Amino acid sequence: MKRLKSYQLALYNGQDKPKVYVAYQGRIYDVTESRLWRRGKHYEHWAGQDLTEELADAPHADEVFERFTCVGELIK
Repeated sequence: MKRLKSYQLALYNGQDKPKVYVAYQGRIYDVTESRLWRRGKHYEHWAGQDLTEELADAPHADEVFERFTCVGELIK
C-alpha cells in the first residue's frame, strides 16, 4: 500500500499521472476506472484531493467508496 502526503496525492489528479486517486478519511482510493471521474473531475470535485469534508454536501453516503480499491493511506 502507498503512503502519500497531500502534495503527492495531488499528482493523481487525472492530468499528471495515468491513475486517478481521491482520499477519504485517511484512505486513498483508485477511481481511475470510474466513468464519473473521467479526466479527474466529478461534478465540482477534483481528483488528487482529500474529499472527507466535501462528502457532507454529496447526494450519497460514504458507502460509495466501497466500490473502489483502497490503494493507500494519506499521511499528514
